[in-house]
Amino acid sequence: MEPSSPRKPHLSSLPLDSENKATEFHPFSTSPPHMFAFHLAWLSLFSCFFSAFSIPPLIPIMRQNLNLSAADIGAAGTAAFVGSIFSRLAMGPVCDLVGPRIASAALSLITAPIVLATAFISSPTSFILVRFLIGFCLANFVANQFWMSSLFSTSVVGLANGFAAGWANMGAGVAQLTMPLLYSFVKSFNVPENTAWRVIFVVPATFQALTAIMVLIYGQELPCKDSIKVSNKPKESFLLLLFNGLMNYRGWILGLIYGCCFGVEMTMDNIVAQYFYYRFGVNLEVAGTIAACFGLTNWFARPLGGIVSDQMAKLFGVRGRLWGLWAVLTVAGLLCVLMGRANSVGGSIGVMCMFSVFVQAASGLTFGIVPFVSKRSLGVISGMTGSGGTVGAVVTQMLLFSGDKFSTQTSISVMGLMMIICTLPISLIYFPQWGGMFCTPNETSIDEEDYSLLV
Repeated sequence: MEPSSPRKPHLSSLPLDSENKATEFHPFSTSPPHMFAFHLAWLSLFSCFFSAFSIPPLIPIMRQNLNLSAADIGAAGTAAFVGSIFSRLAMGPVCDLVGPRIASAALSLITAPIVLATAFISSPTSFILVRFLIGFCLANFVANQFWMSSLFSTSVVGLANGFAAGWANMGAGVAQLTMPLLYSFVKSFNVPENTAWRVIFVVPATFQALTAIMVLIYGQELPCKDSIKVSNKPKESFLLLLFNGLMNYRGWILGLIYGCCFGVEMTMDNIVAQYFYYRFGVNLEVAGTIAACFGLTNWFARPLGGIVSDQMAKLFGVRGRLWGLWAVLTVAGLLCVLMGRANSVGGSIGVMCMFSVFVQAASGLTFGIVPFVSKRSLGVISGMTGSGGTVGAVVTQMLLFSGDKFSTQTSISVMGLMMIICTLPISLIYFPQWGGMFCTPNETSIDEEDYSLLV
């Protein structure tokens, strides 16, 4: 893929491979182009998560003002994830065609006014519609991971993907923490309750638009397009890229797995504040703070998954990445079951924090495998995997957290059992040149440019 910007490339201070991808990753550096692009990517996605999850911590207040029923709230939560499914599927091929910088910035700018429109909703129908449309901004996750895979070598790509997505996902936790505080702050000026929660949505909308503009002005997809190794094979069409990606069964399995880690994480972001508010009777600010603990562990948990993935690869190759993903996701499922069984506030918070570390690390481990599935259709595979996360969120939200069929604590435990069962297909992933969990590599030599088409 050719970068979409004609701007003059920066020289990098990092060691590079033959494709000018960085072979080292320093998350606290801002040196261009690699590390500067990293910070732009995670900050832009951070703003999208902040926007998408700015509503859930305020639902106890909005519920009263808008006369929302439990069914309305459940439908809105599902709608937010449904919007993300289609946008993530589309974002992968768009990144293949125009690059992650333009794709990411354009989507953020399009959806920022919708975030602001939250201030004007007046009925359950408009509440559900706004949540559906805001969900589209979460497709920037695909651009985020595509961007990192374009800039960093396979030796550190798991780490780069983990940090970029992990720090970005903190936006959900920060929203859970800050939106109730902003609401209380505005209300302290004797602003009516029905006005106070509306006014504060100017914050996420403005933040999202500003980060998009920064990505457009300062972002760069590839370090130096003139020195990138060019394939002798003709450039493939959009439909062929899409077909190759969809025919790669590994992408479908990774989508399922991602639905059981990131999908579960998004579901928890959607319900955890309400869970503590209604089950244990804590006030709105305390519920938001507890919920923030779940999201804020992304600061280190998802990057930790990337580190584990890369370290397992150094010891055991891609097979180590697969085993690491299975083990971490299985432990996450067990902790999820235990959280639903905890009967005290302190016990629930403790288990929730441990659960958040493992489920977020599993997301990092998943995207430590994605770059190895297909070089030609990397965007499509990223989109399939990312969409799997939102499909998982939709399924769990609809089956377990919509209506009053199950108590929330029972639903959380059942969700953990679903996670454990869905780890089994990881054993079916096989790479001819690297092997699988139980299979050794194929000794037959495979051309590097053709391996991505094997199905």
